[in-house]
Amino acid sequence: QVQLVESGGGLVQAGGSLRLSCAASGRTFRSITMGWFRQAPGKEREFVTAISWGGGSTVSADSVKGRFTISRYNAKNTVYLQMNSLKPEDTGVYYCAGGGPFLPTPRTREQDYDYWGQGTQVTVSS
Repeated sequence: QVQLVESGGGLVQAGGSLRLSCAASGRTFRSITMGWFRQAPGKEREFVTAISWGGGSTVSADSVKGRFTISRYNAKNTVYLQMNSLKPEDTGVYYCAGGGPFLPTPRTREQDYDYWGQGTQVTVSS
């Protein structure tokens, strides 16, 4: 079992940056794919970005490519989401998720993830 806790959300102006963190419990962290999803008010949850269990492969939604970067530090059981050039449309609750173990590629579908955090709010003002 893996428990995930997100932190780092907040209010930022358009064009600004935030870094989200997701701390995981359990020894299986280093074997699972990690992803970030988000849900805007009144919308369905959507995929943002994901990183393979070894950290060598990432995949991102087109809407965040070139602005968001996912990384992981297995020694600290933590995954990060660096968000730059934020836009008002990036506003939402950001969820950290974990799936696997040992998936060959990072996944974009919610059904591929078994563990979810409680979410952290990101608000980008215009």
